[in-house]
Order: sequence, then structure tokens, then C-alpha cells
Amino acid sequence: MYVSEAIQTRRAYRSLQQVDISRETVEDLARHAQLSASCFNNQPWRLVFVYDKAKLDEMYEALSRGNAWAKQSSMIIAAFTKPGDDCQIHEREYHQFDLGMATATMILRATELGLVAHPIAGFSPKKVREVLGIPDEYTVLTLIIVGKKMQEIHPSLSEDQIKSELSRPERKLLEDWAYHNLYQGK
Repeated sequence: MYVSEAIQTRRAYRSLQQVDISRETVEDLARHAQLSASCFNNQPWRLVFVYDKAKLDEMYEALSRGNAWAKQSSMIIAAFTKPGDDCQIHEREYHQFDLGMATATMILRATELGLVAHPIAGFSPKKVREVLGIPDEYTVLTLIIVGKKMQEIHPSLSEDQIKSELSRPERKLLEDWAYHNLYQGK
């Protein structure tokens, strides 16, 4: 699979079926995140791969109600960082940007492996820190929900969630955010 194909194939599906996640798969995803670009190669990301059933059950308690579908996941990846681990150039703090690049790389690799890797914001960072032993100075920015796409729609999904399962949500037009040579936004 080419990168372009992985980008076009990647979707944030919610209808998941559980699959076995091996240590090799976890290490493969971690190795791909490890190769991501970062400011001065600081690699400020921290990732906890949760695929033990008992620990997953604890993680499910951190999910918001709208993310009940994620209880069908095979793995949850907690992605976190802190400012002191990366470049701080004037008002620009790169740690979150670099964490985003690492997670994007990992999500594309998961897609290439035939997995769904769906990042979410609907969770309790405090509960995640408690369950995983993450110190308070870290910001848990996202959880990545991993599983295999089901052929049928999961019954727990809302009407809006079902719509986004059936077709890719509409994207903004290029002219709304991509400019040639000079910012021309509103």
C-alpha cells in the first residue's frame, strides 16, 4: 500500500469487531511512530498501548457516553506529552504538534495493517492518568481506539454516527483553507 492509498483508505469507523492484538503488532505500530519527524528529533510523544482485557475494561470507564461504541475495541492507545520534552520557540510549543505527527504516522500504519485506528477526544484525562499511572505533568491529548471494521453497523451507534459509517463525512473545500502565495482567508 502506498502512503496515498493509506490516507485515502483511513476512516474513523465506529463499528468495530475485536481481533487479537499481538505484541508484534504493538511494536510495529510503535516503530512507525518512532520514525516520525519532531523538532530537533526530541520525540516528545509517550504512548501506552492497552490490549490486556482487564486493563481495557478499566479504560472503558474513562470514555464519555458518546464513545460507548469504543467498548468493542481490541486496543486503546493513550497518547500524551508535556511541554518540557520538546522545543519551545517563543509562543510555539511543539510537543503537541509532534505528538500529532507521531499518532498520524501510527494511524496510517494501522490502516495499512487492515485495522481501524480512531482518535477520540471524548474521555476523562484524569481517569486515564489514574488507570495507566501517567504523571499529572503530562497532557493526555487523545485516545486511539483500535479494532477491525465490522461489515454491519453496530447497534449502539447514533443516527449521526451511522451516517458517518456509511459514507466519508464531507471535507472542507480546498479554497477554504489552502492558499497560494498569500493568506486570503476571511
